[in-house]
Formats: sequence, structure tokens, C-alpha cells
Amino acid sequence: MGLKVLIVDDETLARSRLRTLLGDCVEPRVDAIGEAANAVQAMELAQRGVFDLVLLDIRMPGVDGMTLAGALRKLPTPPHVIFVTAHAEHAVQAFELEAVDYLTKPVRLERLAQALQKVEKLQVFSGNAEVNSAVECLVIQERGRSERVPLTDVVYLKAELKYITVRTLDREHIYDGALSDLEQKYGHLFVRVHRNALVAPAGAGGGEGGGPGGWGRLGGATGWRTSGFRCRGAPAAGGARSADELTRQALSRRTFDGHRTEQGRSPAGHCVH
Repeated sequence: MGLKVLIVDDETLARSRLRTLLGDCVEPRVDAIGEAANAVQAMELAQRGVFDLVLLDIRMPGVDGMTLAGALRKLPTPPHVIFVTAHAEHAVQAFELEAVDYLTKPVRLERLAQALQKVEKLQVFSGNAEVNSAVECLVIQERGRSERVPLTDVVYLKAELKYITVRTLDREHIYDGALSDLEQKYGHLFVRVHRNALVAPAGAGGGEGGGPGGWGRLGGATGWRTSGFRCRGAPAAGGARSADELTRQALSRRTFDGHRTEQGRSPAGHCVH
């Protein structure tokens, strides 16, 4: 079944452009499209029928898009929201409202398809895990655009001179902030393995007894415990490792968990109950 999408924009040409782009999207497919020229019309439509997604302009006469997004969140079955606007300066506020994505006009088909795929993944995740779509994310500002990076995708966070490297399996992002602030806010998701590095448990563990709630071998640490797991097999000698060594090992271990091992190596060490 395809997505049900509501387009909200006060400009007729803008709505027509998005409708055409949605019609050109193959994956995921869009089955139904509604249109509203203002916030009042949008709320009436959203209350009468269930939409998976609202493509929402920000600057509109009367109630603006930000206010409407807040109201949509209070519906019994709130739709996902993707902001579509000519103004980039509202990105941070948009993601504070848990928007799935933030597109700037003119919208390209490839970029819209990527945003729709995020919505599709959130729906699958929500249905399978029976949780809401408010996945904790970092808002990354890069090359004039904003991107939400789910913290569940992050392998490690490493402090550089004036920024933080955010490493996922696929790429690196540059985040402007302090490692200590991220540790305080997301300490339930990461562990400090070096003064300059936070590593996700799935990056540190994995394999037998690894993943969430378990630890595997990481650097020079031995006997780490969490949620009833005890880890063995890591060398006690050698002293403290550098942040680069620890984060490389975390990434290597995380790729093993994703069946993407380098040179066919399996991780050393093992975890037992």
C-alpha cells in the first residue's frame, strides 16, 4: 500500500509541482494526495481522514506551518511532517517539532524520494516495534542544508579540535557541539571509551552477547559489564588506546554485526552470561 499524502501550501503552482513530483515517485509509491491552501483547510482534512504524511510549507497567510505542525502532533493518529519551504533558517525549529525532513524549494525528485523513503521506514519501524516515530536524532548542518541523523545509526562520536565527527556505517558527518553535552544528553546510548570518544554499545559489542545490552571486546578494556553480560578475551596489556584506535575498532565491530567484515575477519573475544 502506498503513502497517503496531504500537500499544504498557499501557492497553487507549488502544490501542483509537488503533486507532479509525487506522481513520479516509484519507491515508495503514493496512492492518495490531498491539497490544502492554508492551515484551517489542512486541519479539516487531517481530522476527517488519516494521512501518512503532510508536505508542509512554513510561511502562509494566517496560521503558519510551524504552528500547524504542532497542532497535527496532537491528533489521535498524527501524520509525519516534511517541511517544504524556500527558507532554510527554520530547520532547527522544524526538527524540534520532530519533522522527518526539511526540503528547500525548488524540490528535486531525488531529494523528495529520499524523504518519502524515510517516512516509509518510520512506518515499518513503528508497526514492528510498536513505538512512536520520535527517534532521537542529531540535527547536522552541512553545506547549507540540515539532515537528521538517527542516533541508532551512529557508531561513534569523536571530538576533534572545534567540532565532533559523527560516524555511521556509511559516512561521516561534522557536528558543531561539545562531546560532554552529548554524553550528558545521550548517556543511555553511548559510553565514553576515551576522553575524546563516545561509542555506541552496538559498536562496542555485537556478535555473541553483543548489541544492545551486551558488550564485546573494545580496545584494552576487559571485564566490562552491562545488563548481565560479562566480556572476556580483550588484552589487558598495552595500556590506554588512542581515540583513533578505539573508534576504528568500534566501526570494525559494527560492520561485522552488519555482515560487512573487512578481509573476512571475525571479531576477537567473546561475551558470556
